[in-house]
Amino acid sequence: MGRILVTGASGNVGKYVTHYAIANKQEVTVAGTSVEKLSTLFGDTARIVRFDFADPATFSQALEDVDRIFIMRPPHLGKLEDLKPFIDAVDPKKIKLVSFLSLIGIEHNPIPPHYKIEKYIEQANLPYCHIRPSFFMQNISGIHAFEIKHFNRIVVPVKKALTSFIDTEDIGEFTAKVLSEPEKHQNSAYSITGPEAIDYWRVAEILSKQLNREIVYTNPKPAFTKKYWIKVRGLEKKYSTIMSMLYLMTRLGTAKRVTSVFKQVMGKEPQTFEQFAEKNNMYWKQ
Repeated sequence: MGRILVTGASGNVGKYVTHYAIANKQEVTVAGTSVEKLSTLFGDTARIVRFDFADPATFSQALEDVDRIFIMRPPHLGKLEDLKPFIDAVDPKKIKLVSFLSLIGIEHNPIPPHYKIEKYIEQANLPYCHIRPSFFMQNISGIHAFEIKHFNRIVVPVKKALTSFIDTEDIGEFTAKVLSEPEKHQNSAYSITGPEAIDYWRVAEILSKQLNREIVYTNPKPAFTKKYWIKVRGLEKKYSTIMSMLYLMTRLGTAKRVTSVFKQVMGKEPQTFEQFAEKNNMYWKQ
């Protein structure tokens, strides 16, 4: 068997895909724009290459001896056209599986870029396994941690909508298993979630208990939130637009679905939000 190429290997999901693939005794090539960061994370446990979806000159080295690929769309690349050159460079005759990190419910929503990327991978005659997770728990410890840490507030525009949050560690472990046994998962798509769907008032309640101070869900309006992200937080407009789009989907109820797929494949339950909050409380401590 050849190697697994992990793009975005230093990211929230990619680092766990790499960790668990190595634990599964797989040969791994980790790829990203910062070789130094990858070296710090993985040392000599994986082959390290510089890779950029926007630079075709980096493709051949990344694909050397590779027969399975994990594709993570970088947040700043918002169109199918940004990933097409790399997908076109992948030889279907040499590949056992391409696993693309997509989005739950995307099969019914052609607006976000994930939909077109999935379809293009399929049209390229590549054996695929789309991973469609619900919202990352790490969104709360990442992009939204600023307001929680400094102002004891959660700023997300979804009203009472439920979200079946999943830990990115679970996504990474699940994806690594799929890539470690490619023949079992060819031409499939898995919608994976956490064990329950909760609203952001419940998220605030769990964080309040964990941090021993009151965290409030502010329930802001979508238009205000997008302006806040851009003008106050200084987030890129393109990134804020994509985030607003995804939260609009949540507001409409697309993130409340809970599946048993994780347990069926992994033989165990995914982690709860309480477990996540306990092991990640350092991100919100004042």
